[in-house]
Amino acid sequence: MKFTKMQGIGNDYVYVNCLEETVENPGEVARKVSDRHFGIGSDGLILIKPSLEADFEMDMYNSDGSQGAMCGNGIRCVAKYVYDYGLTDKDEISIATKSGIKYVKLQVENGKVKTVRVDMGAPILNAGLIPIVSENPQVINEAITAGGREYRMTGVSMGNPHAVVYIDDVKGLDIEKIGPLFETHPCFPDRVNTEFSRVLDDHTVEMRVWERGAGETLACGTGACAVAVASILNGYVVKDQPVTIKLLGGDLEIFWDQQKNTVFMTGPAEVVFDGEIKL
Repeated sequence: MKFTKMQGIGNDYVYVNCLEETVENPGEVARKVSDRHFGIGSDGLILIKPSLEADFEMDMYNSDGSQGAMCGNGIRCVAKYVYDYGLTDKDEISIATKSGIKYVKLQVENGKVKTVRVDMGAPILNAGLIPIVSENPQVINEAITAGGREYRMTGVSMGNPHAVVYIDDVKGLDIEKIGPLFETHPCFPDRVNTEFSRVLDDHTVEMRVWERGAGETLACGTGACAVAVASILNGYVVKDQPVTIKLLGGDLEIFWDQQKNTVFMTGPAEVVFDGEIKL
């Protein structure tokens, strides 16, 4: 199987051009290629497929083999791949995902994509649709107990469920311990991605993320969008202006256009290397 390893601010996936390759049992393949000791090493597998409803389709799998609906860093890399590898010459394209069609705009420098702006769509705030078990229609600054400690969370779906939790010390957090307690908490019927966040100023928030099915990753694009939305809902940052989200792998710029009720994410995408692997 021919593949390309790519990363968006450290969130790395193995990408396969399924216009040319066929991948059987993608969940099993995702587990194999993601292994950082016996495989290629990645946060998962993303298949680039033809689409009848968009320019391309993105089909993603986490490192544990489970299928994901959407990946913000992944979709930027898909956009870079299809342009840089000659599958399209357009700088505005549509990509079908399990959470709907996303529209992306490419910033091209010297014939290569440098950054990508993604229209991530409207944030879902209805608790039942995220889904989060709650007595409230929206989960904003709601109490949750995990590991014997009470936290305050805000729930947002960007095509996948997120719980944004604000804490005082992001860098010193024992995320390997607390992350799984949130992921498998009974109030999240489909598990959850958890963003442990700290507001730096009214335009900047830092975060670490525990992703369902993958553990801690260096970055999560949908998670960064969720943090920006949650920070605006809680009044921590200025609305109607871009918010810089600082992740372990780098920064993303998030803008929630509340008039149009859509979230724009802008960030880089990079090729790490091309290769072949025998499955």
